Amino acid sequence: MPYMPCNLQQRRAGVLLHPTSLPSGTLKDARRWLDFMSASDLTVWQMLPLGVPQADFSPYQCLSAFAANPALLDSRAPYDADNSHYQAFCRQEAHWLHDYALFRCIKTANREAAWFDWPEELKWRDPDALQQFASTYHDSLQAIKWKQFQLHHNWQKLRSDARDRGIHLFGDMPIFVAHDSADVWACPKRFMLDDEGKPAWVTGVPPDYFSENGQRWGNPHYDWDYHLQENFEWWLARLEHHFQWFDLVRIDHFRGLEAVWMIDAKEETAFNGHWQKVPGDALLAALKHRIDPLPLVAEDLGVITPEVRKLKEKYGLPGMAVLQFAFDAFEDNPHKPQNIVPNCVAYTGTHDNDTTLGWYQALPENTQQFVRDMLHMQPEDDLVDKMIETVLESKANLAIIPLQDFLKLGSEARMNTPGVANGNWRWKFQWEQLSADDLSPHIHDQIIRSKRKTSS
Repeated sequence: MPYMPCNLQQRRAGVLLHPTSLPSGTLKDARRWLDFMSASDLTVWQMLPLGVPQADFSPYQCLSAFAANPALLDSRAPYDADNSHYQAFCRQEAHWLHDYALFRCIKTANREAAWFDWPEELKWRDPDALQQFASTYHDSLQAIKWKQFQLHHNWQKLRSDARDRGIHLFGDMPIFVAHDSADVWACPKRFMLDDEGKPAWVTGVPPDYFSENGQRWGNPHYDWDYHLQENFEWWLARLEHHFQWFDLVRIDHFRGLEAVWMIDAKEETAFNGHWQKVPGDALLAALKHRIDPLPLVAEDLGVITPEVRKLKEKYGLPGMAVLQFAFDAFEDNPHKPQNIVPNCVAYTGTHDNDTTLGWYQALPENTQQFVRDMLHMQPEDDLVDKMIETVLESKANLAIIPLQDFLKLGSEARMNTPGVANGNWRWKFQWEQLSADDLSPHIHDQIIRSKRKTSS
């Protein structure tokens, strides 16, 4: 199904909720959720990446840049090798599907060891060894492919149901991929690896106000020379794959399409590194040649250089504003309500922030008062409502509110705490929380007052 262009020149309101946060944790609840959105006049459903997470459940470190998480399946039709749609799917997705199925099967057969620790003939993809393995594990490979087909098929039906309700699906794409992923194993030449298959250089960000040693993420860097030689074949396939699933896609760490922080893999922290320019301009130009306008949003949080802003503006990409970041003494802070521009997606907070209530409750009393003063609050005003109202009434054409904030939940409902390894990505709501008589009407009224009700 082609993507449904989301007109970001029109004022819209949406909600941030990952499908794993639905009560069932699967797509079983998705249509009921769309009904709630429709009743509330929310026309954009933003979610986190849908990939197959590794052991920590993070959707930003996945086993494939293409495969979807089979845990989202709510029902599974019996395998049918003669299904013509399945056969067409396998042909259409051949550029990643078989390699992914092989990767998962070999990983299982080797007690979930990372690919760079597999036997040499499988690690380096000896054709005879792979053919023999595929023959031995034929049924397991087909089961993995069938699950991916089912996910794709079910998602397209969901997309159609969303479209019938005038709801756009807004996805998220991590800029980097995990080292232990089907993509790196399938084509190591696309990445900067050493002779053992380990990263020679790893990703991260340099020291800043929040982290004296920076952040060492550890993903392998792309070999951009190789990507240029193949005319961005993998990148364009990856982006177009996302447009099969979403009407709008956020590129996480967008500044990495202008320059990346290079950390020698031998370094234990991100402190020692250097910036390296990358051909993101050429990549976006190649994509724009196929799809215009580009249905992308640039995650441009943090310290952003003039070069990154120039790249974003060249392609007309909306950036982001987060109200929780607005409360400082700097008048030019782009997150302050008066500085939010129309070509922007504005949030109370993102999946990496605490909930608005949790954030506020953790502030010192004098800072809480500063927040209330800056928002021109009256004593009887509700802080969370006022934050939501401020985002909705901003000039941003798209306003996104996490469901946790609509529900006025505290830190117990936080989705992710960056830098904390355990306990993230697990929050789910319960239907009883949405059944309050005044919730949908209350959201509807907020959207009407902020002139964000749309006809499509």
